[in-house]
Amino acid sequence: MSFSALTKEELARVVGKEKCCRLAELAALVKMDGSLFLGPGAEATLTVGTGSAAVARKIFSLFKELFGVQTKVLIKRKNRVRKKNLYQVRISPQDGMARILCQLGMMDERGRLTAGVPGVLVRRECCRRAYLRGAFLGGGSVNSPEGTYHLEIITGSAEHARGLGRLMEEFGLEAKVSVRKNWHVVYLKDSEQIVSLLNIMGAHTALLDFENVRIYKDMRNQVNRLVNCETANLNKVVDAALRQVENIRYIAATMGLEKLPPPLRQVAEARLRYPDASLRELGEVLEPRLGKSGVNHRLRRLDEIANRLRRGEL
Repeated sequence: MSFSALTKEELARVVGKEKCCRLAELAALVKMDGSLFLGPGAEATLTVGTGSAAVARKIFSLFKELFGVQTKVLIKRKNRVRKKNLYQVRISPQDGMARILCQLGMMDERGRLTAGVPGVLVRRECCRRAYLRGAFLGGGSVNSPEGTYHLEIITGSAEHARGLGRLMEEFGLEAKVSVRKNWHVVYLKDSEQIVSLLNIMGAHTALLDFENVRIYKDMRNQVNRLVNCETANLNKVVDAALRQVENIRYIAATMGLEKLPPPLRQVAEARLRYPDASLRELGEVLEPRLGKSGVNHRLRRLDEIANRLRRGEL
């Protein structure tokens, strides 16, 4: 099971403490995955579809608890290859359907369908948390922290997407909204903000798993950066030492080391004896001892002499 599916399984078990929170969560689920069919006599049938059995059970329970309506659960095979099921929670035409749709924010008092986030249902902070949880259960997904950090909620309404973005902003999250084909996507890409949203929705186990992987991943990246930095520095030291040995041998073959000033000759002979030594180690074998900058200065003078010899200036 994917990390996203495990997160939804956990959120499907979260139950709002207050009736207003449960109503807000159900409203989000209906807004995300609900379909309204009008019969010949203007009789309304409401169907809410989901690919998760846990989410279907939650929708069924919320409808029964909040409204006491007659509800059916239908199971359809969605894909023959992957053998996934599609669960449909269906509320057949019955008395009080218009009242239910109004309470869920799908219809206003005049009987017109609404598209955005029903403001009356998200006045309290606990209800806003519940609405975001329902929206994620209805059309959300989150990548495993092993890969790229990405959490998104997909909805078919631009107005609803903007409303979800504003709800996240009220919790200090910088949600972005984009269009993907005919869908509107509300997404987060910052790992800290994804963790915050998981906490807001109540997915605490998923949050801990996400944090553990994220910390391990960050430490692994930091170690890799340090190793790469050390490797690059080591390569620079080795390349410089090889160049210095080559120049010193060229000086010895052309003019002879005995013609060098004593300080330069001392460093040149030490480099030939210890071709792999660092500048600090090279300075410690000299008499008297010499610091790293002093050794580097003398080796640079030896490089200049070798280059002048190659150009015929000496």
